[in-house]
Amino acid sequence: MHPIKLEQIRLLLLDVDGVLTDGSIVYSDGGTETKIFNVRDGLGIRLLLRSGISVGVVTGRRSTALRERCRNLGIDLVFDDVGDKAGRLEEITRQSGIDPGEMAFVGDDLPDLKIMRRVGLPIAVADAHAVVREIAALITTATGGAGAVREVCEAILKARGEWDKIIKDFG
Repeated sequence: MHPIKLEQIRLLLLDVDGVLTDGSIVYSDGGTETKIFNVRDGLGIRLLLRSGISVGVVTGRRSTALRERCRNLGIDLVFDDVGDKAGRLEEITRQSGIDPGEMAFVGDDLPDLKIMRRVGLPIAVADAHAVVREIAALITTATGGAGAVREVCEAILKARGEWDKIIKDFG
């Protein structure tokens, strides 16, 4: 599949651990898993959603913290505990009405390779595995959990010519 341009993206799909987080998994003494999300990534996601671009997550792990974060941000397309991420594209297409060729996926590690090969724009975070970076059409300058998602969101909004209006609305 040939990569599409940022302004053609209708759905941004995100891995979680290593993309929305720095990849750390923290357990309390009671066994509760905690995730740390970047607030700037969250604003970028909200701005995309407000601009009519859908956002979803596809991750191999199940997490209550992730579900709560997605609910808070307004992300309805949440696929967790997924072994074969590319295998979920048909369901994602059915739910969203968006063809995989109009989707971007941001990944960081080997489980992301298959889905990255099937979407219109494969994106890797700066600290992604070398093989993931090799197949990515775009690599962020920020690392996972440290603004990489915000960088992608802003790039999409700038490519669509919407960034200046957003800045004006805030300022």
